[in-house]
Amino acid sequence: MLAFVAAMLTRLGAGDASIQLSYEQGFLKIGVIAAAFIICMYYYDLYDSTVLGNRREVLARLIQVTGSASALLAFIYYVYPPLKLGRGILLVGLVLVGLLLFLWRRLFLAVNAMPQLAEKALVLGDGPLAEPLIRELHSRPELGVRIVCQLATGDNGNHALPKDTQTVDQNGALSLQDLQNAVSDYRINRIIVAMGDRRGKLPVELLLSLKSHGIQIQDGADLYEAVTGKVPVESLRLGWLLFSPGFHVSDLLLLYKRVSSVLISVVGLLVGLPLLPFIVLGIKLTSKGRIIYSQERVGSDGVVFRCYKFRTMRADAEADTGPTWASDDDPRITPIGRFLRMSRLDEIPQLWNVLRGDMSFVGPRPERPEFIERLKREIPHYEWRQSVRPGITGWAQIRYRYGNSVEDAKEKLRYDLFYIKNISPGLDFLIVFETIKTILLGRGAK
Repeated sequence: MLAFVAAMLTRLGAGDASIQLSYEQGFLKIGVIAAAFIICMYYYDLYDSTVLGNRREVLARLIQVTGSASALLAFIYYVYPPLKLGRGILLVGLVLVGLLLFLWRRLFLAVNAMPQLAEKALVLGDGPLAEPLIRELHSRPELGVRIVCQLATGDNGNHALPKDTQTVDQNGALSLQDLQNAVSDYRINRIIVAMGDRRGKLPVELLLSLKSHGIQIQDGADLYEAVTGKVPVESLRLGWLLFSPGFHVSDLLLLYKRVSSVLISVVGLLVGLPLLPFIVLGIKLTSKGRIIYSQERVGSDGVVFRCYKFRTMRADAEADTGPTWASDDDPRITPIGRFLRMSRLDEIPQLWNVLRGDMSFVGPRPERPEFIERLKREIPHYEWRQSVRPGITGWAQIRYRYGNSVEDAKEKLRYDLFYIKNISPGLDFLIVFETIKTILLGRGAK
């Protein structure tokens, strides 16, 4: 917005610019432009910290954003010409926006790289969660937390930690003096507890004393969940699950889930109705077999139901192999089926499952019974994802790729448990918003 105000001042002068802003909807016109840029930046992942770390990628995407925003604004001005900025203001503003956005992100990265501005944190313990948590915080400086020391007990072996993290190995004997010295020597602002077995080992009184002196004490599992958007399955403690907030769905929330799912499904079916003849024709012309394909899927509380989709594979796709996960460049997928999967149009019939009550619109992806039994044996706590109705889209679907292995299923379980623990209307809205982005960019389909 500042870029276009500056463009207006440059092109019109202070007097005419003041009239434009005050009496000719200047701020509204600039607000529309700013909204167009923010939407395009969001869809080009310019609010993603992993992208911001690559300066060349940021520059390339800023150029793409400028072009996409210009095309979007051209469409808006065609539909509603009174919003248009004239007299060269738009061109000058676009140049200033590109320049200011690039400089602003360079400044952001420079400030992020200054260790003096980050909280100094100490990791207490070396349980299964300690190493992934340290690496996650090290790779995301924008969080403002810098791990400078780890007090390890040697229970979980030695790991190659980031070079600026000092590890003090106590060989199983963690003394209170060691913790006090580390807090004093490194000027610690935050202590993250990541011990595997805490019984009889956690220095509760000293931690309480440090907390009373302004040092933040944080559970490693809570921090990992907040930073990554997933629950650490390997280090889950039943006590943490029992007493932590979440994992409780009220009757009011269930009512909201049902009403919102029905409304979205009705709207989705009405919007998709004009496309049905073309989808049916495409499936019929490219392969033999039924148009609608049904499969057994496991729903809430382990109840098995028939899930409906437009057929995207050959009719004999599993005749020789039996139930298998889809893979990259799967030869069983038909040409029209690949398009339907990329555009998610193959899932329109699942809206009928939502209307029937088998599924919600947002929730964990329903899995096949043949896979469920295997995954329950190999992944701890896997059955918990069946505590809510499955969904057409969900937290795991937008945060992780399709997945075609047990390891992928374990990673998606981490995201599913995060959703179940933090289920809310706001989280559902975010998932739907991200799903639209995923569909438009053709991500995550197999």
